[in-house]
Amino acid sequence: MKKKQIAIGTAILIITVLIYAARYLFPLEVDPAVSFKNETPADTLSVPLAEPEMLYGFEIDSLIVIEDKVRRNQTLSTILAKYNVDHETIYGLSEASKGIFDVRKMLPNRKITFILNPDSIQTLRAVVYEPSDLEYVIFNLIDSLHVEKKSKETKRFQRVAAGIIHSSLAVTMDDLNLSPQLTNDFADIFAWQIDFFHLYPGDKFNVFFEEETVDGHPVGIATIKGAYFKHAGNDFYAIYYDQGNGFDFFDEEGNSLRKELLRYPVKFSRISSRYSGSRYHPVQKRWKAHRGTDFVAPQGTPIRSVGDGIIQVAQYHQFNGNYVKVKHNGNYITGYLHMVKIASGIRPGTQVKQGQVIGYVGKTGLANGNHVCFRFWKNGVQIDAMKVQLPPSEPIKKENLIDFNAYRDIILSTLDAISFVDAELLFARKEQ
Repeated sequence: MKKKQIAIGTAILIITVLIYAARYLFPLEVDPAVSFKNETPADTLSVPLAEPEMLYGFEIDSLIVIEDKVRRNQTLSTILAKYNVDHETIYGLSEASKGIFDVRKMLPNRKITFILNPDSIQTLRAVVYEPSDLEYVIFNLIDSLHVEKKSKETKRFQRVAAGIIHSSLAVTMDDLNLSPQLTNDFADIFAWQIDFFHLYPGDKFNVFFEEETVDGHPVGIATIKGAYFKHAGNDFYAIYYDQGNGFDFFDEEGNSLRKELLRYPVKFSRISSRYSGSRYHPVQKRWKAHRGTDFVAPQGTPIRSVGDGIIQVAQYHQFNGNYVKVKHNGNYITGYLHMVKIASGIRPGTQVKQGQVIGYVGKTGLANGNHVCFRFWKNGVQIDAMKVQLPPSEPIKKENLIDFNAYRDIILSTLDAISFVDAELLFARKEQ
């Protein structure tokens, strides 16, 4: 029995020795794709570390981020109180924001982001409020209380679009998912050449423009570089060109499309009542002269001065409501009636620039709906603002004609290459 056990033990020992000998005498071929932890070859490639994820300037890989929107009637105080921020800190942030951002002007439905530490109580590090698509305000709560206002990075992309009018310019552009700003800017360009309130079905346009984007989302129109409108069988072109004193719009022959005054006191809207010697007044219930043009717009819509000038009147009147009169260069005066309120700083003697906001649409005085009644005087006589004729600005100078013509040809070829196929299909569907 003992001999048998000794024999088995001896056999196991011999096998073990053979196995170890084989490993050293005949090493196994190692798959080069297999790596071992202890191996550190000299030619090992270095793997770059992943860049941290950034948001509003914060490394957020190890932080908690909560995105929300401001609720109606919420204030900075009520917002921060939900995150256990004490009144002293809230007061400190309000003080720190002075001259940077007015915390009383936080608007409902605007984006607000909370950045928190991943500790047991989730300490609030910062709050970021976006008052617009282009700006954001950072309320910092860690280390020291401070407030910063920053602009988002914007990118520009060139776009083209074409449309055929089936009811109005605004409706057609909206059907094409084009922005209201593009509608307004387009209408301003051709405002003195085309009456956009008397278009014909089948009128058509195309436009070449630069669109601003933030994080891949459109936020505005940077520039209309060229535009075309066919109205009542007539062709109208606009080319954006700088001849040394700032960009302006010119037709294909180099004539300026800009006049001394803008055509409309509000961004492109709707005319509800025109200048007339006899109109049935909706409030007084009698026939009388209407010496203005009524532009319908939602309450609070900004009203702009159509030209540079001096404020003559800025007051309340029982018939005109809140109204403003502006004396322009030459012999022109314009009036703006029924404002819900006059803009801050607008008073007699104030100098205003073309396009400056002087008030906001309302229905004060003798008015039963939100609108601005736009009035126009020439040499002291009231006339129809929609029929006034003004001299154009300076045309292309002779020394700039060769350069302008070369640039014009590029813009016109771009406009002519824009297809109306999709626009024609949309127009056909709308007409059915």
